[in-house]
Amino acid sequence: MIRKKLSPRQKMINLMYVVLMAMLALNVSSDVLEGFSLVDEGLNRTKVNSTTQNEAIYKEMEAAMKQNPEKTRQWYEKAQKVRKMSDSLYTLAENLKWEIVREADGNDADLNNIEGRDNLEAATHVMLAPGVGKGRRLKEAIEAYREGITAMINDEKQKSIIRSNLTTDVPQKAKLQGKNWQEYMFENTPVAAAVTLLTKLQTDVRHAEGEMLHQLVANIDVKDVRVNQINAYVIPNAQTVVRGGKFSAQIIMAAVDSTQRPEIYVGNTLLKSENGRYETICNSTGDFTLKGYLVMKNGNGETIRRDFAQPYTVVEPSATVSATMMNVLYAGYQNPISVSVPGIPNNRISLSMNNGTLTHKDGGNYVAVPSQIGENAVTFTVMAQNEGRQQEMGKFTFNVRKLPDPTGYLDVPDGKGNTNRFKGGRISKQAIVAAGGIGAAIDDGLLNISFRVLGFQTLFSDNMGNTVVEVSNSPTFTANQLTRIRSLSRGKFFNISGIRVIGPDGIERTLKTPVEVWIN
Repeated sequence: MIRKKLSPRQKMINLMYVVLMAMLALNVSSDVLEGFSLVDEGLNRTKVNSTTQNEAIYKEMEAAMKQNPEKTRQWYEKAQKVRKMSDSLYTLAENLKWEIVREADGNDADLNNIEGRDNLEAATHVMLAPGVGKGRRLKEAIEAYREGITAMINDEKQKSIIRSNLTTDVPQKAKLQGKNWQEYMFENTPVAAAVTLLTKLQTDVRHAEGEMLHQLVANIDVKDVRVNQINAYVIPNAQTVVRGGKFSAQIIMAAVDSTQRPEIYVGNTLLKSENGRYETICNSTGDFTLKGYLVMKNGNGETIRRDFAQPYTVVEPSATVSATMMNVLYAGYQNPISVSVPGIPNNRISLSMNNGTLTHKDGGNYVAVPSQIGENAVTFTVMAQNEGRQQEMGKFTFNVRKLPDPTGYLDVPDGKGNTNRFKGGRISKQAIVAAGGIGAAIDDGLLNISFRVLGFQTLFSDNMGNTVVEVSNSPTFTANQLTRIRSLSRGKFFNISGIRVIGPDGIERTLKTPVEVWIN
């Protein structure tokens, strides 16, 4: 095959693309990739649980089909159609996960131990390669499944949830960039993220399948089908609760007759709740278990009992307050502060402080101005609206210091339209005259704070070796100072000392370090 010779321009474009991809790969941090792995593990657990629950329903329907085929057949046949549709899309997603991982790690790839998690090309190639990319096929399969399932569901709320979970709409920003759904989802997507997206799709498929199965089972007389499948379940809002927060759980019995409610006992105490909801305020941290049992009468009038147990964890409130620019605060200075609480949006978080003033800027950003200097002089208190009430999420203490002294300098042009801060050494008379005066600032790489110069003095040596002092009561050179500077010959020396400044903290100070100047 004859290879087309690339032009120098095309070679450069190809090289730039390789460099870009390398930079993108470097920018995907190991923390982010580890986060995708943790999410994927959680989704896989949910997927397995949903699959197990769905299989249990299929078995129940098979038993009902054997007991009463005439009554059950139409619902059983619809269930088999749902199973076929769901397994088809589920398997497609599973195969695509393997193809992406093998593209990244080779034929010996292990989906449970991905080496090339940060590979940005594998998902792009498998899903978007011209002519062979499978992204469009996946999109069409999702849309066909979504429409097929929702057409069989009567509950509009469940329809809306399933449509949202299985949406293939492209966000407006991506549309403006000319991207279709598959490009938006998989273009330059790390392998870890692509696998997680496909696992989420599988989880959504099992959820939609389960919703459809529950509707089909509801059309069969529960008394005939499930009399031997009664079980107790606890459905918590969350298994991890912040101390002071509320633990909430729904306690139900599967396949219960709608005309008969079970009695619920937490420990040995009857729960007086019409809907089976249990709530308690969590005032101490640790691992706990909600235990109890349900009792009810079956069709023969016999009392049956089912035990339940649901573990949950109560953790301390957590929040983060950080000084954006430094590890300490400076008195009288506008210190940038940021605050966040995991799991709570910024608009539900408030911050207060002692020993100073605090101004909210935007989001989680504030400006703190301490009024006194000292160790542990400022304490910030973070509050958050949690479970409909204000809750303290933490206190954070900072040391407060006086702003350090700035450094005097001359603003010297470099000939390119820029200015440099000259802080001492050799310099031309023209550059000194062009500077026009003295400035002062803290610019140590951590802080960049300007001070206002109130005055300074220059010290010259005359021909007799005597020191001549010229004083300026402003930041600019006086006429006498400029005259003496112009009269200096190459190699002569003078210094600028006694620089008086005032900073943003309102404190006036005289700098101890002079600016020493040799005429170049």
